[in-house]
Amino acid sequence: MSETTISATTFSEATLARFAREVAKYPAEQRQSAVMACLAIVQQEQGHISSESEQAVANYLGMDAITVHEVTTFYNMYNQNPVGKFKLSVCTNLSCRLGGAEHALQVLEEKIGAKIGGTSDDGLFTLERCECVGACADAPVLLVNDRHMCSHMTDERLHTLVDELKATQEQQA
Repeated sequence: MSETTISATTFSEATLARFAREVAKYPAEQRQSAVMACLAIVQQEQGHISSESEQAVANYLGMDAITVHEVTTFYNMYNQNPVGKFKLSVCTNLSCRLGGAEHALQVLEEKIGAKIGGTSDDGLFTLERCECVGACADAPVLLVNDRHMCSHMTDERLHTLVDELKATQEQQA
């Protein structure tokens, strides 16, 4: 597979093709409008968005790196540091907090062996707090990898979720 280097970061031709598909959705003079989509692609492929990747996306889109960095740091869906294979984000806004979010975090800390903001020793899980995910009636709620929402997370459901994610990883290994 051929690769193209933009700045210090290397993107594959497949990645650049994905970028191009996103950029094509906008008028030529507004190519920077694809910044969020390009960052999402980088994160899908690399697991996080490094400062080098921010610079490379900025170069590709013809915009200032600081502008890309502002987008990356404004939205909590972008990982600025490496995370585990499974990022568990527990909503801790009022409804979820009242519904047991803090207890859910404690259960997860014990089950995966990582503190809030940390990653398990095996590299499988990163545990974090997140802002409201819009499912207040389903508290406590968590997101797996910012994509899969899990509701009404009792102790049993938390343990089952972690066990299922571990089993998925073992099957892929």
